[in-house]
Amino acid sequence: MSLSPTPVIIGAGPAGATCSLFLSKHGIPHVIIDKARFPRDKVCGDALSGKVLPVLRKLDPGLPGMLAAEPTVLGSHGIVFTAPGGGSIEIPFKSVTSKVQSAPGFISRRTHFDHFLASRIDNGYADFRQGAELAGVESIDGGLELKINEDGREMTIQSPLVICCDGDRSVIAKKWGGKKVERAHYCGGIRAYYKGVEGMHERNFIELHFLKDLLPGYFWVFPLPGGYANVGAGMLSKYLGRKKENLRELMHRAIDQTPSLKRRFANAQLEGRIHGWGLPLGSRKRPLSGAHFLLCGDAGSLIDPFTGEGISNAMFSGMLAAETAMQALKEKKYDAAFLEQYDQSVYTRLWNELRLSHTLQKLCRYPWLFDFVINKANRNPTLRDTISSMFDDLDLRQTLKKPSFYMKLLFNSK
Repeated sequence: MSLSPTPVIIGAGPAGATCSLFLSKHGIPHVIIDKARFPRDKVCGDALSGKVLPVLRKLDPGLPGMLAAEPTVLGSHGIVFTAPGGGSIEIPFKSVTSKVQSAPGFISRRTHFDHFLASRIDNGYADFRQGAELAGVESIDGGLELKINEDGREMTIQSPLVICCDGDRSVIAKKWGGKKVERAHYCGGIRAYYKGVEGMHERNFIELHFLKDLLPGYFWVFPLPGGYANVGAGMLSKYLGRKKENLRELMHRAIDQTPSLKRRFANAQLEGRIHGWGLPLGSRKRPLSGAHFLLCGDAGSLIDPFTGEGISNAMFSGMLAAETAMQALKEKKYDAAFLEQYDQSVYTRLWNELRLSHTLQKLCRYPWLFDFVINKANRNPTLRDTISSMFDDLDLRQTLKKPSFYMKLLFNSK
C-alpha cells in the first residue's frame, strides 16, 4: 500500500506544537490534531524552566522576547526551597541568568502558554485540526491508520509516521509503547488557583515546600500575574497509596497547620476548583519509538522526577521528534530500528538529568538530611552558590550522588 508521506502529530500542547513549528520551519507538510479547541486549560504547575528558552530561540530568536512581553506571563529568577524542619534557602538561577537578557524562567497559566504556541502553528504547512480526537488506531501495510472523531464526524487518516504528543493517556503509547502506570515512577498532583497569597518573592521565585506529610513530594506556590498564585501538591503514587488522606486533605492541612503558610494564606481566596492529574515520571528509561511512531513529552514519560516540571522536556522532545521525522521522510524509513535514533537523541540529552533528579527525589525520603543540607547552606555561601549552580551544571549535580559530599558537610563546621 502506498501512503502519502505526511506525518501526523497527535496533540497540540507544548510537545506537539513545538514539533509542528519545527516541521513548518523546514517546509514539511503535516497534519496536527487536538481534541480541544485553543485556548484551553491544562492542569499543570504552570512553571517554565530555563530549558524552554533555547528551544524557542532555535525556532525564532525573537520568541523569548515575545513570551516575556506577554501580560499573562511572569518572569521568575529562582527557587525557594523549604526543608521539612522549616529552614529555607533561596536559589537564584545564576548561571542561566548570565546567558539571557530576559528572566531565565517563567510562570504562565497553561491556558495562555499553550495558546501562545498553538496560535503560531503555520497553516501553510500544518493542517491543524482542532476538535479532532483520536478514537482508535490500527497497523496497516506501510504505516498506521488513525480513526478520528472531528466535531462528531468520523474520518480516517493514514500515515507512515505518527508523532504522539497526546499526554499520559496516549492511545499509541498504551497500545504499542508498553505504557502503563508504574506507581514507583508516577506522581499524583493537584492544582488550585488562589488570589491574595502574601509574602511572594520580589523576583518571583517559585516555592517548593518539602513538608513531612508530603514526602517524597512537595507543596508548591508559584506566583502568577494579577496577584494570583498556582498552589498545589504532589506525591509519588506508591507512597500516596499508603496514606489514609488524599492529596486535597494534605494540601489543606499544609495551609492550615504550617505556621508560615497559614499566615500567608490568611486572606487568600480559592478561585474555582481544585483539579487533579497524574505525572508519568522520567525516572526509568522506556522505549520512545516503534514502527511508524514516536512518543514525546508525557506520552514518553519525560517529567522531571524531582521538580515535576514537564513542559521543557516536552518541547525538547518535540524538537528532536521533528528532526527524526525529517530524516525518516528523507530516507523513506519508518521501521523501529531506524526510528530508534530518536530514543538515543532524547536520552543523550536528558537521561543524566532525569537520573540525577531521581536521586534527589530519593534523598527526600530522609527529612533529617534535607534539613541538614539546607541549614548548612544558609551558613556557608560557597555551598549555597554550589547548590545554585547545580540547577544548570550537571557535572556539579553529580556531586549530590556521592557520599563524600555529605561526609564533607558533616565534618566541616563552616
